Amino acid sequence: MKHPSRAPRLLLTFVASAMATLAVVAGSPVRPQLVVGIVVEGLEQDYIDLLRESFGQGGFNRLLKNGVVIPALDYGTPLDAHGATAVLMSGATADISGIDGASRFDREALRTVPLLHDPAAMGNYTNETYSPAALAVSTIADEARIAGGGVTAVYAIAADPQQALLLGGHSANSALWLNADNGNWATSTFYKEPPTSLASRNRLRPLAVRLDTMSWTPLRPVASYPHLPDHLTRYPFRYTFGRSKAERVAKFMSTPLLNSEITQLAAEIIATPDFGAHDGPDMINVGYTISPFTDSKSADTRYELMDSYLRLDRDLEQLFAAVEKGPGMDRTLIYLAATPPGSRARRDDERWNVPFGEFSTRKAISLLNMYLIALHGNGDWVKGYHRNAFYLNDKLIKERNIDPSAIRTEAADFLERMSGIRRAFTIDDIINERAGEGSQALRRNTSITHAGDVYIAPAAGWEVVDDWQTPAPATRTPMVHREVAPTGLAVIMAPGIDARTIATPVDARVIAPTVARILRIRSPNGASLPALSFNE
Repeated sequence: MKHPSRAPRLLLTFVASAMATLAVVAGSPVRPQLVVGIVVEGLEQDYIDLLRESFGQGGFNRLLKNGVVIPALDYGTPLDAHGATAVLMSGATADISGIDGASRFDREALRTVPLLHDPAAMGNYTNETYSPAALAVSTIADEARIAGGGVTAVYAIAADPQQALLLGGHSANSALWLNADNGNWATSTFYKEPPTSLASRNRLRPLAVRLDTMSWTPLRPVASYPHLPDHLTRYPFRYTFGRSKAERVAKFMSTPLLNSEITQLAAEIIATPDFGAHDGPDMINVGYTISPFTDSKSADTRYELMDSYLRLDRDLEQLFAAVEKGPGMDRTLIYLAATPPGSRARRDDERWNVPFGEFSTRKAISLLNMYLIALHGNGDWVKGYHRNAFYLNDKLIKERNIDPSAIRTEAADFLERMSGIRRAFTIDDIINERAGEGSQALRRNTSITHAGDVYIAPAAGWEVVDDWQTPAPATRTPMVHREVAPTGLAVIMAPGIDARTIATPVDARVIAPTVARILRIRSPNGASLPALSFNE
């Protein structure tokens, strides 16, 4: 049945909506034509404050002076770089996006697999097979590409393949990462338009050849590194990557020299003709890493860590210089966000007598299985462990007609009594938000699709030794648990937006819709929070 009166009403609604949109646009700053997104794993506000006087004026100081500074970007719970990157790019948490970390446990194969592993997507310059298919929502990169109708360009660069894919989303021209085996820049056949410089860079300037003459030494005189203890200033560090070094590419990738390689490739893409000059936003998203250096002979790596910050500051300055030569900073939106610091830290030397313990997952699985046998009869009740979660044998539980929730609770009660475990809770506790403090955030940051059955929270100072399948290496570097806040620094700098500091915590989910509002494009389809408003 037709409704003749509906057409005029629809027309009036459309006109009113269009007029409102025009009013917003008329009062808005100039729309950026280039977006530079920067995600930094491990970046800490304390080190930024400590080294700010040692930084130049074109990197961190340029952002902090001219941007909207968010000192406490809140992720809800500690996340690894992959889970946090997914939140930043999609505006959605793991319960919506499906991305809660770098890997998942395969219950059938009884092994850990990368979350974005995709056998259908071949690799270019690598045997690795990845695609963003497991990412269940759109990202700000997707929305920028869609808004440009395929004319605008979107690229993503990171050391890690999965972070590169999360930065690129589903629709990027290409997502690039560094192959840890051969040092080549690689991508996935999922993306159809790799940059033209990729092949020539791998052929003419391969990292594997340049590593022979590269080394990591302090960037500045020792006086540029504040508050270093005397014993660290006597012997400046030096790390090399010669052909005799085992896994030398991987070792190189654990140093800040890696960030310089990423910067050089990003600058080449920015210098591409017409990049940042389209009728719509072009975008390049970059993933940097700052983390404590684990190959040092000393547990005190402050010298190396501060050098990493000074080098990253220089990389940012070079990245921004490339923007200046190309589209110009007056036409560019830059956002930088730090992922939460990792909760694993190198154990202090024994001479300091800091309490320390080891929680063996192999022993825990054996004891838990024996306990469940005593309750429910013989069987292989525990199938595996992954990322603080134990996985029970759901098929056996079904065969014995046992209440899954009840046996999970029994397992959690048993694990919580073990040394080194602060608390244990079940997936049912997470779903029903009764897992203690921060239950609501924990529920958001858990992907139920590949969740475990029982989760543990390690005690501070304890190392969780993941040895349930293979013995732990005798020469491993002990990494103990430290309690950390699930927050990080963020800065948004765009033409027409005044510099300011937002003192209160800001939910990390607002970054994507805020970038979308500045660009005047749609927010990602899983983003549920409104954008920040800069009009007040």
